[in-house]
Formats: sequence, C-alpha cells, structure tokens
Amino acid sequence: MLVDTQPATHQHLPASPEVRDQWVNAQLIGVLMDNMVPSLLAATLALPVLIFMMAGEVDFVSLLIWTGLLVTMLVYRYRLIGIYQLRYDSSEGPQRMAFVERYQWTWGVMGFLWGGGVMLSYLKASPATQFVCGIVVLGQGLLTLTAFSAYLPVFRRYVHALVLSVFLGLALNTLRATDPTPMAEQSLALMALLMVFWWLLLVAGNRLHQIYRASFELQFSNQELIDSLTQQTRASIRAVATKNRFLASAAHDLRQPVHALSLYADWLATEPEMARDISPRILQSTRAINELFDSLFDLTRIDAGNYKVRLQNVDVLQLFAELATQFEPVAAGKSLKFRTYAKPTTLWADPVVLRRILGNLLSNAFRHTRRGGVLLGLRRREDVLVFEVWDTGVGIAREHQQAIFQEFFRVSQHQGTEDSLGLGLTIVSKLTTLMGYQLALSSEAERGSVFRVLLPAYTQKSEKSALETATTPDVVVPGSAAQASG
Repeated sequence: MLVDTQPATHQHLPASPEVRDQWVNAQLIGVLMDNMVPSLLAATLALPVLIFMMAGEVDFVSLLIWTGLLVTMLVYRYRLIGIYQLRYDSSEGPQRMAFVERYQWTWGVMGFLWGGGVMLSYLKASPATQFVCGIVVLGQGLLTLTAFSAYLPVFRRYVHALVLSVFLGLALNTLRATDPTPMAEQSLALMALLMVFWWLLLVAGNRLHQIYRASFELQFSNQELIDSLTQQTRASIRAVATKNRFLASAAHDLRQPVHALSLYADWLATEPEMARDISPRILQSTRAINELFDSLFDLTRIDAGNYKVRLQNVDVLQLFAELATQFEPVAAGKSLKFRTYAKPTTLWADPVVLRRILGNLLSNAFRHTRRGGVLLGLRRREDVLVFEVWDTGVGIAREHQQAIFQEFFRVSQHQGTEDSLGLGLTIVSKLTTLMGYQLALSSEAERGSVFRVLLPAYTQKSEKSALETATTPDVVVPGSAAQASG
C-alpha cells in the first residue's frame, strides 16, 4: 500500500485543522486508489466464473448486456487508475478530492452491476448457480470493507448500490415468479438477512475508516512534532552560533579600546606631564567602550522583549535641533555639510526611541562619508510620514543591503572610513520593528545612501492635541529582527 508519508505542515506554526483534514483525506484517497487494483483483479477473475455458471440457464440477451456493462466498467476503472497515477498520485489533498468527487459514480455503478447477478439468476437458474451468485455478492461486500472503507463517501455509495441491486433482484424476481406465494417466505428471509448484512457492512466500514483516519492523524501529529523539534534544534544551533559570534565580536571590539586605555594609563603613570596629550585619547577609548556597552544593552533588552516604550508628544523641530547639536561637531571635524529640513510637526511617539533610530542612522552616515555632506529631513507622502537620512558616502552594494542589518556585519570594501561596531543598523532595524515603523534603504556604491523610516500618518498629532499634555504609562513591546526593504 503506497501512501504519502510526509504531511505538508507549516514549519513554524502548528497546522490548522483544515490543513490536517486535507492531508488526512489525501492519504485516505491514496489508500482507496491503491486498493482498487486488487479489487479489480478479483472482479476480473470472478466474472468469467459467473458467466460460465449462468450461461444456458438465464436469458442470453440479459446476460450479454450485463456482461458488456461490467466489462466496460472494468476497463474504464483500470483507465481511472492510470489517470490517477499520472496526474493525482503526487498532488495535494484538494486535487485528489476533486478527482474522487468527479469519478465516484463509478463505484456506485459497479456495486449496482455486481448486485445485478442476483437479478439475473434468482429463481431463474439452478440452486448451484444461485448459490455461486450469492457467494460472489457476499465476497464483493466483504472485499469492500478492506478496499473502500478508507474513504467513507465511496464506501457507502458502493455498499448502498450493491444492497439496493440485490434487494431489487429478490423483490422483482419473486413478484415475477409464476407462483410467488411459496417463494415469498424465502425471499422475505433473504431480504431480512440482506438488511442485516448491509447494517454490518456499514458498522464495520465505519470502524475500519476510523482506524485508518486515526492512524494518519497520528502520523500527521508525529511528523508535525518532528518538524517542530527540527526547527527548534536548528534555532538552538543558530542561537549558539550567534551567541559565539556575538561574544567573539564583542570581545574583539572591547579588546582594542581596553588595551589602548591600559597603555594610556601606564603612559600617564610614568609620564604625568603628558596628561594634556593623553587625556583626549583616554576619553576617546572610554567613549568607544561606553558605545559598545550601550549597543549591547539595547540589543539585549529588545530581544528579551522588555524594552519600555513611553509614548508622548514629540516636537520634530526640537528633536532635529538636538540631533544637530550632537552631530554638527562631527560634521565640522570631517569638513562635511550637515543640514536638517522639516516643517513644524508634532508626533505621538517615544522621543528616546526616535532619537536612537535617527541618531544611529546619522552616526552611520557620518562614519562612512568622506566628502560632501549629510541631510536629515521629514517629508509627508500621502498616508505616511517619512524620516530620511541622505549621505554622499561610500554607498552600499546591492549584495550587502540586507546583510548590513545583521549583528556585527561590516562591509569589508569600506576602506578609508571609520571603523564601526556593526550594531548601529541592527538596533535601528529592531527598534523600527518594535515601534511598527517601516525601514527602507536606497543606495548605490560610491554614490551614497538614503535610509527612510516610514511612520503611519496617524502618529502625527493635530494642532489641538499637540497642545494638550498627557501622561502615558510605560508600554512593554516585544522586539524582533526586521528586514530592510528597498
């Protein structure tokens, strides 16, 4: 018996009941079609025996018509097996169900034709021939249990047609007998036995079907569990690899400023008169260490899902003024132009998160810009507000535009630019996702980049609400990594 062994489950979430039912029904139909071959083979062997027994004892024309119909249906059903194997054997559940619904009438016709043997022979042929016909009908009913009970609609259609045909044969041949009175009691007894046989077939078929279904549902659940465990194992392996890379990169980034700080301290201890020259270097190393720890702590809080968001009115012009105060010395130190552009706007946002997002983007822009300048602006596009950070820096090649948002990723081709920790854009990506913003990037190597942070328009406060003061409790929002979209 050939059936599919891999349920089409989702990789991350448990499959819905609809998906489970579709998969289970597909496997049940597979069992049904696989069992068609032995059932057709049994029918092909039994038909010549019946014809031989009834030849000369029943009406020749009726026998010929019945034989022709049975042979035609046998050939047609063999063809159905070929159609199924070519087109539907490897298909999904809905396609298989459509196939069965389209051709399930053939099971009903076959059941009715096999019961027709009783109609041809009862009270017309010898007792031996009638007995053989009854045995064949009984065998067809029992064969149905194993062959067709996997899929209940087909099983019931076949059984109902078979029993109906036999019942009509018993009733009509009794009524047509020259003296029906003596045979009425025998026919009634046979009809009663037929009803009992019909009821037993349905009960047994339902039970076998439940066994089939329970088996495939268990198989589906087991495979779903295996998939879940596989995903968790892979996630654990990735987490360990990320942790190792995280620790290695953090240790590497910490080693240089800490070592430099140690050297400067020793130098200061031995040559205190050099304090004026050494102090700025100590301050620079200390800032580098603080920057790394701040970034690491931000990532840890976001990933842990306990980053606190405090929503309040944010004056964009004031925010831009604070950022200008912070980065104008950086621009002056590198002989770069720094401009901001925004109309008076008040947003309903977290000023710390917004400042962190824009500050990291500006820091990244200044770090990788050698000439030209940087522009920070706010524009309105239909139903969104867009913060934009333009630079005329080294740009980002297309193959790196997704990877730059990963922890500790650095573009090796950015020679001549300031070294970075590789965490700033990761934090931007996580914070924008945390706030429900969208992050977009457009860049061309050696020509510059533009990062866009898209906010829904409803975050803009009206003039009236901007003048109102409100206090908002802390909102804890779980964070997750984001993908940049260009």
